[in-house]
Amino acid sequence: MHLAYPAVLAALLFCTGLYGVLARRNAILVLMSVELMLNAVNLNLVAFDVWLRDTLHSGQALTLFTIAISAAEIGIGLAIVLAVHRNRGSSDVDRLRDTAETDAAETLPDDAADETHGTEDQATAPAGKAKKAEATA
Repeated sequence: MHLAYPAVLAALLFCTGLYGVLARRNAILVLMSVELMLNAVNLNLVAFDVWLRDTLHSGQALTLFTIAISAAEIGIGLAIVLAVHRNRGSSDVDRLRDTAETDAAETLPDDAADETHGTEDQATAPAGKAKKAEATA
């Protein structure tokens, strides 16, 4: 068997997974794309192990470790996605920006801001929100 066939297939799988990570908005689809990328790596490990005729089969052993780690990763990732979906009602990746920390001026009610800081903070609060939007974008 030529090494080129599994290497090209692994490259196609990896590129498909990379596209899924970069283009998808749903967190579950992003996790599935990461798993697709890990499977491409596993295919390369096994293909090179067979091609090099390693007597210890270290590529296949490393593949087993990768499968175990990816199973743990998908379990924890799915638990996090389900918790976020329960709290937010959506698993959209772009909506997770709402979980960022807020400025102190944004958390105070309008009349509390008047008592503590005067009218200057009300004028600068939109500028603080714009800076925050730039930082998270």
